[in-house]
Amino acid sequence: MRDSPRRDTSSLRDAPDRILVQRAVDGDTAAFGEILRRHSSLVRAYVYRIVGSVADTDDVVQDAFVTAWKQLPTLRDPSVVKSWLMRIAGREALALATRRSREDALDEAVLPPSSHAQPERAAIQNDRLAALSRALDRLKEDQRRCWLLREVAELSYAEIAEEMNMTDSTVRGLLARARASIAIEMEGWR
Repeated sequence: MRDSPRRDTSSLRDAPDRILVQRAVDGDTAAFGEILRRHSSLVRAYVYRIVGSVADTDDVVQDAFVTAWKQLPTLRDPSVVKSWLMRIAGREALALATRRSREDALDEAVLPPSSHAQPERAAIQNDRLAALSRALDRLKEDQRRCWLLREVAELSYAEIAEEMNMTDSTVRGLLARARASIAIEMEGWR
């Protein structure tokens, strides 16, 4: 009886996204796992900013990755898998946020301090993040979504326009207004 050969996953770490997507479409779960490993931190941060709680983030990210696995064969350009994952996660997160009652306030983002951070620095950073969270909460929904897609998800203007079904110039205008509002709100933190 022969043992099945062990798949060398170290080579996956060096493979470009497009190769990983092609392998995953062919059923290689290790390749899909590498895609998730590469991009899950960004997806989680983006989803958390929309839904505001760790438990909801976990649920949304899991649902988004299941959807991505099922829809992977439909991805036309494997090299854009990161933005494609962000769009799926964004849709899932926005669907959850829409379902939730408007009375439920979003949790303030408080990150745990690193083991090297001093308590004062961690408190200041948490206060700064809370102020940013409040500033984002005061934005109109379309401005907040544009800002998150650009600043957190790092999508291009064209990708944001496609995601939100609007023109590039509308995206630029929404982002300009969002950035101006945030700058005013965060003036005390400069």
